[in-house]
Amino acid sequence: MSNEKQLDSGRRGLLVATAVVGGGVGLATATALVSTFQPSERAKAAGAPVEVDISTLAPGEMRTVEWRGKPVWILKRTPEMVASLKHTDGKVADADSKRNPDEFTPTYARNEWRSRHPDLLVAVGICTHLGCSPSSKFTAGPQPSLPDDWVGGFLCPCHGSTFDLAGRVFKNKPAPDNLQVPRYMFLNAENTKLVIGKDEKGEA
Repeated sequence: MSNEKQLDSGRRGLLVATAVVGGGVGLATATALVSTFQPSERAKAAGAPVEVDISTLAPGEMRTVEWRGKPVWILKRTPEMVASLKHTDGKVADADSKRNPDEFTPTYARNEWRSRHPDLLVAVGICTHLGCSPSSKFTAGPQPSLPDDWVGGFLCPCHGSTFDLAGRVFKNKPAPDNLQVPRYMFLNAENTKLVIGKDEKGEA
């Protein structure tokens, strides 16, 4: 075999090898790009309803879960907490949740308790003023930044908006609306399992 033929053969082998490697890199790059554009499992779950077991939630306790990147409070109210809502009826700005009801209050929560049942509050823990997260202030009585006749509720540390134990904003506060009640429903007859972000009408 001549040197010229050996050279051609070597070039051909080099070209084939380069094409194979190049194709492999291209395929790997394409796969990487495709996987980049596919939503992650976390992203897929970001808007999905969230199931919560509240069977161990004791009266007076509050649990926070995440839904759509927002904190959602689940408060098991004591009888005293429920009774305090009568005291705050005349002091809150929107006692009957008539302001922007489609955005903030489902039909079944347009009541004094803002919930399906008097003992349970489900609310998004974000102030309707500028999006800060209020702190729980369940202890009654005089406290810094709170009135002397405070009966329990929530205080926004950013601009001082206060909310009662139904998430209703007090009068003359920066927050324009009550805390949002997300769509939710119970999954069992015992009301110990609920789903947030979905009700009988569908997903939020």
